[in-house]
Amino acid sequence: MSAPLAPRPVNLPQTTETLWERGTPCPYDEVIDVRAPVEYLEDHLPGAVNLPVLTDAERAEVGTLYRHEGSFTAGKVGAAYVSANIAHHLQEHFAGKGRDYKPLLYCWRGGQRSSSIAHVLAQVGWRVTVLKGGYKNYRGHVRRQLEAVPALFDYRVIAGATGTGKTRLLHALAARGAQVLDLEGLAKHRGSVLGGGELQPTQKHFDSLLLAAFDRLVPGAPVWVEAESNRIGNVYLPSVLWAKMQASGGIEVQVPTAGRIQHLVTEYANLIADPELLTEKLRLLTSRHGPRLIEAWCQLTNAANWDELVESLLTVHYDPAYSASTERCYPNVTQTEAVENATAPALEALAGRLHPHSADPTT
Repeated sequence: MSAPLAPRPVNLPQTTETLWERGTPCPYDEVIDVRAPVEYLEDHLPGAVNLPVLTDAERAEVGTLYRHEGSFTAGKVGAAYVSANIAHHLQEHFAGKGRDYKPLLYCWRGGQRSSSIAHVLAQVGWRVTVLKGGYKNYRGHVRRQLEAVPALFDYRVIAGATGTGKTRLLHALAARGAQVLDLEGLAKHRGSVLGGGELQPTQKHFDSLLLAAFDRLVPGAPVWVEAESNRIGNVYLPSVLWAKMQASGGIEVQVPTAGRIQHLVTEYANLIADPELLTEKLRLLTSRHGPRLIEAWCQLTNAANWDELVESLLTVHYDPAYSASTERCYPNVTQTEAVENATAPALEALAGRLHPHSADPTT
């Protein structure tokens, strides 16, 4: 009689309570969020992929069964769904993973959902780690970090009236090796009633994106940031960051009105191509400027008189609001930088004066 086969050793799932240190690379090959898609869309660890063990509909069904028929019935149905979804992920997502693959998994609190798939992956032989406390642990980490990390940096504020190309200057500085924090980009919001178009992240996901952006910065060198209010569309800046920005110095970019008009006509070409959408957006300003002026702007839109429309919007709507906001929020921005226009070459030249090219942001 042959000897019985010895059991094959497997890698048991490990747990970790802490995330990797700020500014250090992720020690895992992949971060996997196993929550339902609706939970993932609200917020997730930056870079995490979503491999749900329950879909939105399945999660709702299991929850309903739990409330009305108890844990046993809900458990049977849920286990069937979880098993099928894990099998699908093994056949699709994990099929090409090598022997040394090291994923980090998390669910809401590091409980049944992440444990169920973690044990299967460990049985395959992969070194699997589960985030103890799950997303709830991560969210607490983000809140704590955003109360401390923004204070580690010194900021240089870029102010300027609408149409002076502040965002373009910010990107030009980044291209020259300067440290920048693109708050409008993170918030997916172009700060005017004529902007928008993209779906903004939730407040929680904006916080995650902001912390990830800070992780790419190093203290000791200034961080260029565009003058913003504490609210960008539907999301808010951390109070520590907002206070530091208000206390910071910086520059005010000044461009002649003709150059600003040229820039804005180019910048909002999508609206010019859709006069109906533009008039719809203009009517949102009726409560502020009255129906007579709004109708005058709509007539200019229908006549495709873009230069006159933009000049009127600047004079009546944007410039007064900018002046009041800047004086109130950024009293220390006293240095002015005049440029002929807001074209890319002009702002790249300004970026060169503000930050000589260097691959090292600390130099």
